[in-house]
Amino acid sequence: MTLTTLPALALGLFSILAGVIFGILWRKHVVEAKIESIEELSQRIIEEAQREASGIKKEAHLQAKDTLFQMTSAFEKETQERRAEMKRYEQRLTQKEEHLERKGDLIAQREIEVTKTESALAKTEKTVQEKSRELESLVEAHRQRLEYVAGLTSDQAKDLLLKAMEDEARHEGAKMIKRIETEARETADRKAKEVIALAVKRYAGDYVAERTISVVNLPNEEMKGRIIGREGRNIRAIEAATGVDLIIDDTPEAVILSCFSPVRREVARLSLERLISDGRIHPARIEEIVTKVSEEMEVSLKEAGEQATFDVGVHGIHPEIIKLIGRLKYRTSYAQNVLQHSIEVAFLCGIMAAELGLNVKQAKRAGLLHDIGKAVDHEVEGPHALIGADLAKRFGESSRVVHAIMAHHEDIPPDSILAVLVQASDTLSGARPGARREMLETYVKRLEDIERITGSFKGISKSYAIQAGREIRIIVNSEQVTDDDSVLLAGDICRKIEQELSYPGQIKVTVIRETRAVDYAR
Repeated sequence: MTLTTLPALALGLFSILAGVIFGILWRKHVVEAKIESIEELSQRIIEEAQREASGIKKEAHLQAKDTLFQMTSAFEKETQERRAEMKRYEQRLTQKEEHLERKGDLIAQREIEVTKTESALAKTEKTVQEKSRELESLVEAHRQRLEYVAGLTSDQAKDLLLKAMEDEARHEGAKMIKRIETEARETADRKAKEVIALAVKRYAGDYVAERTISVVNLPNEEMKGRIIGREGRNIRAIEAATGVDLIIDDTPEAVILSCFSPVRREVARLSLERLISDGRIHPARIEEIVTKVSEEMEVSLKEAGEQATFDVGVHGIHPEIIKLIGRLKYRTSYAQNVLQHSIEVAFLCGIMAAELGLNVKQAKRAGLLHDIGKAVDHEVEGPHALIGADLAKRFGESSRVVHAIMAHHEDIPPDSILAVLVQASDTLSGARPGARREMLETYVKRLEDIERITGSFKGISKSYAIQAGREIRIIVNSEQVTDDDSVLLAGDICRKIEQELSYPGQIKVTVIRETRAVDYAR
């Protein structure tokens, strides 16, 4: 650096320093100006806020005064209303007090009158008692006089009077019963006969009779030994697998199967027939055949149930109920096949329901399921009607169908037309000619019981059971039984038969009374 450059450098530094000082002074001036403007702005804001606060204070003061004035006015108004209401209450209380005072005066007067009346009644009662004693003495004297004149005591006279009244009442009751029955027959019997006749005419069912035991025919006598097996192992295996008893006796070329369950008996019959045709009879083969036949039987039962519902035209039945319907194929009642009987009842119910304008589908459903309890009644205790109703309810049948099933044998009283239709159809199906068979001993015993019951009544000279026990004709003594008494006698005999006998269908009771006049011309 030379001496000539030093002044220039100093001059540059001075100019820079002067610029910096000027910049600092200028920024200070700007800052001070901004501070003054901010102070002025804040002062204005404070003044405006003070003015607004003053206005708000004044407005709030005015609102408070207005609210206080309104509250004061409302309080004064409410106070005036309360005072007026209290004044009204006071007036009412004053009126009530006056009214009570008047009532008290009246009660006091009535008490005085009641006291006087009681004294008068006491005197009257005393007089009445005296008169009553006099009257009783007079009545007793007259009664003794009447007994002396009539020659009867009072108890004897009462008995005669009661007997006369009872005879008269029975006579009038018999005439009324006869008149009511005559009127009812003119209307109800004609319609009922038409409906039943139409149902029978439109439906004709097959009749299949089955026995309670099954017989399997053998090709030869040697087959019995093969069925028994060495030391009886084959016959024990068959009985254990099927649950039936095999009876091998002197019957030529035949084996008898005995079992309470018709389904198991049928499984045993089919299994034994297959074993005989196959020729291989040993325990392992027996178990295999019985298992296979049992599976086929389940399918067959389901198909039989489905076919029955299809034939009747009833749909939407639970699959378990369908299986139970199929089991009825191998159940009989009085030698009548229960499945055929149920189908027949369903058709009869549907026909009669159509004639009466009822639900045909529901009637057929109740008729088909009415004996469903017989499919399991050997496994469950109780009447088959109640068992069947419980099954139908468990598997979703309607309450009307359940009640019809439960009431079709009077286990409970029927309370619907559907229940009565099922009753009538069940009776009609079982009572028609050829539907059921009975043992000769049972048949003769029932006829004897019918004649014994009819002979237990007074005034009967002869009685005859005719039409296979469907009708009983009674000849009465005309001197002991009147025409009106014969009506009552027929009803009494019917009720006694219903109470003491069990029989299919119904029994007609006919009472015959005649008067014969006999003379001789000489």
